[in-house]
Amino acid sequence: MEALLATAFAPTRLVVSNDSAQHHGHSGDDGSGESHFSVLIESAAFTGKGRLERQRMVNKALGDIPGTRVHALAVKAVAPGESA
Repeated sequence: MEALLATAFAPTRLVVSNDSAQHHGHSGDDGSGESHFSVLIESAAFTGKGRLERQRMVNKALGDIPGTRVHALAVKAVAPGESA
């Protein structure tokens, strides 16, 4: 995920967190330890874009990862100067 997002957005900040352990035994936990993730990304590409458009941009950059290989993905996408 990090490589795909770095290539697509040239972020000034990128944090990908694996939250799967917090969801062990819950719906969507496939036992792989890679089912739930959070992303914090800051990029000039998000300037002037709304929250939903930013989410769509991130999902597009990740291809088939959200929804197939990863059960849940929480995204916080901000432009430089915005609070995360």
